[in-house]
This record gives sequence, C-alpha cells and structure tokens, in this order.
Amino acid sequence: MAFRSPDTKAVSDALSTVVSEISHALRSVRIENCQRAARMIASAPRLYFAGAGRSGIGMGMNAMRFMHLGLKVHMLSEPTAPAVNYGDVVIIPSGSGSTDSMLAIAHKVMRAGADVIALTTAADSPLNQIATVSIIIDAAGKQSSHRGSTVQYAGSLFEQAAILVLDSLFHAIWQVNHLENDVLWARHANWE
Repeated sequence: MAFRSPDTKAVSDALSTVVSEISHALRSVRIENCQRAARMIASAPRLYFAGAGRSGIGMGMNAMRFMHLGLKVHMLSEPTAPAVNYGDVVIIPSGSGSTDSMLAIAHKVMRAGADVIALTTAADSPLNQIATVSIIIDAAGKQSSHRGSTVQYAGSLFEQAAILVLDSLFHAIWQVNHLENDVLWARHANWE
C-alpha cells in the first residue's frame, strides 16, 4: 500500500490535537492521588515498573528518570530484577485495568508486601480495586468503543498521559529535594 504524505496543515492539526488531548487528560487526574503516589515512590526501598505492550515500553523511560534520582529501580521484565519485598513499590499501567498479566503481577507483589501504584482509565477496573493508589486518566482504552476523550489511535492518549504523569512525579520529587542536574547526570549510563 502506498501512503500519501500529510501536508503542513495536516501535521499542524495533528500536533494541536495531541497537545489538546494530553492537556485534558493530565488535568483530569486527582492531584491528591498523584501526591500520595509521589510520597510512596520517594520512600520506597525499591521501585519496580511493569507494563505490557507500549505501556511497558513507556515505563522504561520513567524507570530511567527515577534511577537518576538515586532510587533503586528495576523493570520487572528484566531477568536481573530482584525479588519484590515488603515496602517496595510497583508501578503498573493498564488502560483497561484488566490486562491479565498485569493483574497477576499486582496480586503477586501485593502478597509479597509491596504497594501497587496503578495508572488506568477505568475507575471500575479490577486493577483499580486492588491497587494501593490509583491514578485515573481520562482517556479511552485501546479497544474502547467510547472514543469521546480522544481521536488518536488505540491507547495512544493513555500511554502518553501515563508517561507524563510519572514524569511530573519525578519532577516534583527532584525539585523538592533540590538536587543539582550534575548529581542526576552522574548516574546516567556512561557506556552509550
């Protein structure tokens, strides 16, 4: 199939749409839940990130940022991730809040004594019901027939907003702790 290239107006309109939708989605989150999540992250012995598909890929970006703060951070998908223990925090995004693999992880880590921070679009979802704290994002799920909150494809808006919510929590923790850029940068990969 040969694709047509978008003109300047189409690209400009797309950028405006994405910015507008992300702004709406970020304004929809409850600040008190974000603050509670930030408090949990800042005090966790270890911080773990999970996620399936594009959400999981996005969590790798967030994991790196929190590692820059000096927190002990792991991706659950990595074979070198140590066992989750009491007091650890596991961050799990799931637009639907019902992804089987993410629910299984949530149940297992909570049995080990960890807290779960969920990011989801569904306040009535199983993940939201069991999480220690949930950040509900006003975005359609990837297979949602209700598309009122987005015109973007599949779960794009949820994935974008989840990354930015966590980036905002990183930024808040960084700023209130008055850490210099050089301190964070010294933790960046030196093998690239």
